[in-house]
Amino acid sequence: AATGAPDRAWLTAFCADVARLRARGQQGVVVSSGAVALGRRRLGLTGRKSLTLPEKQAAAAAGQSVLMRAWEEALEPHGIGAAQILLTRDDTEVRRRWLNARATAETLIALNVVLVVNENDTVVTEEIRYGDNDRLAARVAQMVGADLLVLLSDIDGLYTADPRKDQAAQHIPEVAQIAPEIEAMAGEAPPGYSSGGMVTKL
Repeated sequence: AATGAPDRAWLTAFCADVARLRARGQQGVVVSSGAVALGRRRLGLTGRKSLTLPEKQAAAAAGQSVLMRAWEEALEPHGIGAAQILLTRDDTEVRRRWLNARATAETLIALNVVLVVNENDTVVTEEIRYGDNDRLAARVAQMVGADLLVLLSDIDGLYTADPRKDQAAQHIPEVAQIAPEIEAMAGEAPPGYSSGGMVTKL
């Protein structure tokens, strides 16, 4: 969360949905951000607008355990365990590493735990990082052969313009094909803790 603390109410609701899906026989993999934001708070770096790469990596290292503890605590009332995989872009682009990551993910899914994936921000450099979880989620969905990829957002879908800035913006319920005019509707990533926005979802 932007506050630097886990949003426990949101996690509780989300994990209740995960439990309902599992009761229907459906498995899920979660791609979760938040380690850097949580680590900033833990290391006293919340007052800074931007961090150096080593500071971001230190914040990720400090926040990763907080993030996983939050997921574990939200899943535990449902009797569901969690396991974590940290990936870099190379892990999904270098064939041998991709195969190894896929084998690990498939094994964890077969062992009936919820797999929580995050970018390995403690070791990745700006030049080779995903930069947002939408791209990482798409790669993970490919890796595990998912039937469906759901990208969550704080907005209810694509609009012709940013509805927070343009009252006349119209909701687009379905996009059959990505075209330049559709991409233009997505705008830019919002400032702050977000790095993706609607553009990376498209």
